[in-house]
Amino acid sequence: MEGKVTAEQHQISTEQIGGLGQSTGTLPPNRTIRLNLDLVTGFRANTSAIERRVQTLVTRRTVKKEWQAAWLLRAITCMDLTTLSGDDTRERIRRLCAKAKQPIRQDLVERLSIGPLGLRVGAVCVYHAFVETAVEALQGTNIPVAAVSAGFPAGLSPFAERVAEIHRSLEVGASEIDVVITRAHVLGGEWQALYDEIATFKEACGQAHLKVILGTGDLMTLRNVGRASMVAMMAGADFIKTSTGKEPVNATLAVSLVMTRAIRTYAELTGVAVGFKPAGGVRTAKQALEWLFLIKEELGRPWLEPTLFRFGASGMLGDIERQLEHFITGRYSSSSRHPLA
Repeated sequence: MEGKVTAEQHQISTEQIGGLGQSTGTLPPNRTIRLNLDLVTGFRANTSAIERRVQTLVTRRTVKKEWQAAWLLRAITCMDLTTLSGDDTRERIRRLCAKAKQPIRQDLVERLSIGPLGLRVGAVCVYHAFVETAVEALQGTNIPVAAVSAGFPAGLSPFAERVAEIHRSLEVGASEIDVVITRAHVLGGEWQALYDEIATFKEACGQAHLKVILGTGDLMTLRNVGRASMVAMMAGADFIKTSTGKEPVNATLAVSLVMTRAIRTYAELTGVAVGFKPAGGVRTAKQALEWLFLIKEELGRPWLEPTLFRFGASGMLGDIERQLEHFITGRYSSSSRHPLA
């Protein structure tokens, strides 16, 4: 039958998987260092050059067949499976956690011959009110629970309350904290204030991972994005994240290029690896590949691990599962066959 894929064709080799789920080695965690204003204010962003570079990712980079399937499996391991809706319920969180534990259907796992990998997502990300529910549902899996905190999504609640919210999420089991910055500090060039804010969040997190959301859609310029990235890393961010998903414009490849190059500069200067998380508007398997290509080319293989790269996404998982079924069968299935939660 035309378009039929044989069993041998849809199996994925160890070489193609590239050590899926295996750490590439321990890299030094970030810590708070002294604010270097010269480095911050000296950051430049050439918008036209950035746009040209981004175009090469979407027009000149591609993978096909079993190689594409392997890259999509990699994307799943780097996903923060997320629900941040006003109508979230405990039952929805439990269903989300079930999907996190088995992100693609068992029949697809068997036909891809990837059962021994124990495929899992990078984390589950929820509001503070549902942290305890998620921790209970994920017990015994080693999948971390991330809590959005510090007045998410606007970051404008009283500062003491924002810090207290971090403590409360940690007390009920969160192991990662996604905080939002005060965008006004960036827009007003108040770099010391921004540094002090994030450094306080870092101290409150203790051993938990701190992911700092810049809200790039609110920052006006790519230069501001780069400068805010540098300040966040100096203040101790373990990850820098593009967006809350609530801004008019969320993750874009141009913004991501600026942030990844800031990460590379910081790594060259300090010997420390900071992670990156695009979030908001990342919904398709094609987009997942574009961001993975960006990370591979700008930061290198070590960043293609959940310890240093995450997608903030939910709907994207369904599209990836659909693409994997197409790889196996040669036919596209209905989206209803790939529910999230």
